[in-house]
Amino acid sequence: MQAHRAPRWLPGGHAQTIWPALLSRRHLGPPPRFVRERWDTPDGDFIDVDLQAAADPAAPWLVLFHGLEGSSSSAYAQAFADTARARGWHFVVPHFRGCSGELNRAPRAYHSGDFAEIGWVLQRLRGRAAAPLRVAGVSLGGNALLRWAQEAGDSAAATAAAVAAVCSPIDLVAGGHALGRGLSRRVYTPMFLRTMKPKALAKWAQHPGLFDRERLLAARTLFEFDDVFTAPVHGFRGALDYWTRASARPHLAAIRIPALVLNALNDPFVPAACLPRPHEVGRHVTLWQPPHGGHVGFASGRFPGHVVAMPESVTAWLAGHG
Repeated sequence: MQAHRAPRWLPGGHAQTIWPALLSRRHLGPPPRFVRERWDTPDGDFIDVDLQAAADPAAPWLVLFHGLEGSSSSAYAQAFADTARARGWHFVVPHFRGCSGELNRAPRAYHSGDFAEIGWVLQRLRGRAAAPLRVAGVSLGGNALLRWAQEAGDSAAATAAAVAAVCSPIDLVAGGHALGRGLSRRVYTPMFLRTMKPKALAKWAQHPGLFDRERLLAARTLFEFDDVFTAPVHGFRGALDYWTRASARPHLAAIRIPALVLNALNDPFVPAACLPRPHEVGRHVTLWQPPHGGHVGFASGRFPGHVVAMPESVTAWLAGHG
């Protein structure tokens, strides 16, 4: 995957982002079948967790944290499920609050630096596993996962054998600005806001006065949305404070377990200029920065292609550590 090359029929970062998400094959075997569990959270809320169990109770566990507005139905989640099933591993997708199809109860949602939630989920799953977990995070989920590994330090090894972040905006300021201009602002930002704003308004109906409703209705960029909703609801002073404090990039050298950070250099969400160099990350971190792949695309094969190659490569790397 470090040397991934996109098919000739799929040129450019935008095409390599959009086509795989919408039209590529998500699995080489039958569709995954999940069993859903609802977990009560310590603050009186809930999350929904989708589990694909292995035949062997003692098999390894692969955990996937999804991206912004993602779920177990996302193309990459289906592809990881296919890969885990082929290996005979348990596979689980914990949904961030409000992402499982039902609005959560508490006056909060989820965010890119939510390492405490990551830690709570992993601790519960570790109690069911025979050995430390292999854990991947995609986009937002990957940044939050890296923040957990950074905060946990040496203690992370008792919970996770290794972690991997795929196409994660580890510099949220750079990524946020990239989504706020040009084609990205016209294509991706409206796509995200189309679901994020109704969820936020439903949250306001649950908890009137939680944020400035009129400002949210006027938001046209992710910065404006995060400034009025995500940041204040989760204890940040504003979008810039949130993006700065939640970014994983400044703390990569603090990670004490094997960690893979995979970013395509033509990802329209994560500018290549903001990605770290090997000397900046510490000895536990491996960087894969292929020239092609887009944002969580990595299509392979003949037209129309599939998106299983990236999960296979990431899972193989995770399997080799721990």
